[in-house]
Amino acid sequence: MPKVTLTLPDGSKKEYEKGVTGMQIAESIGKRLASDALSISVNGKVRALFLPIEEDAKIKINTWTDADGKMTFWHSTAHLLAHAISRIYPQAKNTIGPPIEEGFFYDFDDLKITPEDFAKIEAEMKKIVEADFAFEKKDWTLGDVKKHQSANPYKHQLAEEFVQQGLRLTAYKDGEFIDLCEGPHIPRTGLIKAFKLLKLSSAYWKGDQKNKQLTRVYGIGFPSQKDLDAWVKLQEEVAKRDHRKIGKELGLFMFHEWSPGSPFLLPRGAVLYNELQRFIREEYVKRGYVEVITPQLFNKALWEQSGHWGFYKENMFCLTVDDEEFSLKPMNCPSHCLIYQAHAHSYRDLPWRVADFCYLHRNELRGVLGGLTRARKFSQDDSHIFCTSDQIPSEIKDLLAFVKYVYTDVFKMEYVANLSTKPEKAIGDAETWRAAEESLAAALDAAKMKYNIKAGEGAFYGPKIDFQVKDAIGREWQLATIQLDFQMPERFKLEYTDKDNTHKRPVMIHRAILGSLERFMGVLIEHYEGKFPVWLAPVQCRILPLSDKFNAYAGEVGLHLRRHNIRIEIDDSVETLNKKVRNAQLDLIPYILVVGEKEQKEKTVNVRTRDNKVHGAIEVTKFIDALLREISEKK
Repeated sequence: MPKVTLTLPDGSKKEYEKGVTGMQIAESIGKRLASDALSISVNGKVRALFLPIEEDAKIKINTWTDADGKMTFWHSTAHLLAHAISRIYPQAKNTIGPPIEEGFFYDFDDLKITPEDFAKIEAEMKKIVEADFAFEKKDWTLGDVKKHQSANPYKHQLAEEFVQQGLRLTAYKDGEFIDLCEGPHIPRTGLIKAFKLLKLSSAYWKGDQKNKQLTRVYGIGFPSQKDLDAWVKLQEEVAKRDHRKIGKELGLFMFHEWSPGSPFLLPRGAVLYNELQRFIREEYVKRGYVEVITPQLFNKALWEQSGHWGFYKENMFCLTVDDEEFSLKPMNCPSHCLIYQAHAHSYRDLPWRVADFCYLHRNELRGVLGGLTRARKFSQDDSHIFCTSDQIPSEIKDLLAFVKYVYTDVFKMEYVANLSTKPEKAIGDAETWRAAEESLAAALDAAKMKYNIKAGEGAFYGPKIDFQVKDAIGREWQLATIQLDFQMPERFKLEYTDKDNTHKRPVMIHRAILGSLERFMGVLIEHYEGKFPVWLAPVQCRILPLSDKFNAYAGEVGLHLRRHNIRIEIDDSVETLNKKVRNAQLDLIPYILVVGEKEQKEKTVNVRTRDNKVHGAIEVTKFIDALLREISEKK
């Protein structure tokens, strides 16, 4: 029998008979893996476990612990929902049901339900799980679509579009239910041990307001009831920490329907934003960056030259200026290329590290907007490093150290690195991509930093390292990124004069540490549950005079603190002291300073914290010294 050589995630190679399936591979490795297997990645493409492998390839068996395993599981749970809906509401027309960041949604036409119907639908889903139907893949033609889904115009439209794009039509079947679907799916419905329907919303077909409005059902599934119970408990904690709720309570930001996805940072929120920006700016000085301010609006010619017009146009806000097409800037990199291009450069000028906090605009669908963490208007701690090929290792090394300092030393957050490789839609030749990917992998290895391979998830212009950061309750957020780019310098014909007087192309490193400042604010609000460390707190101290007689002394203390750039408020309301203290604690003010006759006489403040820890009377100057030390140490 002909053989195929398969490369496992640890780099080892193993021969199998040609046509071996993912499940057979899992079984050959061990019973535990076979029972946990959900799908297989073959050269970065996720596939069903029962499909044959005909060529040498890199493979990875995906389980629940892998993101691709979860995506396969949730896609299958969406299929399970559509199956149940077809039984209970045969007139309903299922359209698309993709996995999302957590769980899945499915859009239906001619389906009128309320959350009260969820129990009935879940009961039918349970019957399908208990039947333990195998998921089977079928090759279809347009004729098969019309035969099996004759009453569903949405599937007809999708099938015709797929054929026009040169794609094969496939369907997945479990029991009596069959659906046009690319897959992949898990082996059997019986693996979906627990699930929950979460909410309903409306959605336009294909996100276009000109199309019919559909009913969207959100849900999630798990391989065990224990996993579902843990998730439900986590959601209770998530709800408590929701940055939209805390942000409103603390007066940090607001939104308005007249500017969807564009946050208004209120005075306290602006302090938080500015402190984060100041923190990064101070690091820029230490690390040899220069800062620029670039335009918001560019002619489409810029985006055509950079490649974004062909790869990213649907996410851009386009408008007509002087009878020509323009776009609001969704990213800074092309404008930095223009700055580099405007002057001659020598190898002595490199590396050139240029930073930019300019606002960016991306046309996210309104239905996916989510407070600060998914916005249309935002600013990044964005930077691009132009360097020689020889400088790549040292620059990546320094950036990895920068990431470690920010997340490990300052914010005390764990993170995992992911190396994302060439996607299907990409510019540049295979050899350049290989060299770029190897450069990033070598830098990670040299830094002894563990990382995962995310096959096919790189940017269209180059591979990247993304960092998944864990917050206080264990949720992962993709924040920092380092992206290596050999393509944009070529497209903009960027040059530097080397030691031998020849002209060479620089390499461009795209880099963000916090990422979107607004999104990072949202993550921090939830991570700290609004209890920011003193250096970040919008109000660091609130002074409470015992009565009107001590308002003047409170003002004197406040002035002294302000002279040291300490952010303070004075509560000289007529409320009782207990009520003032309680209000300060609810506002999560780090230090509460009570002043009365004794404090005025002795030039002290009576200090307590938002957690009701009482420090007692402290001389004002000593308190200021201790507070400034705490702020400088970013505790």
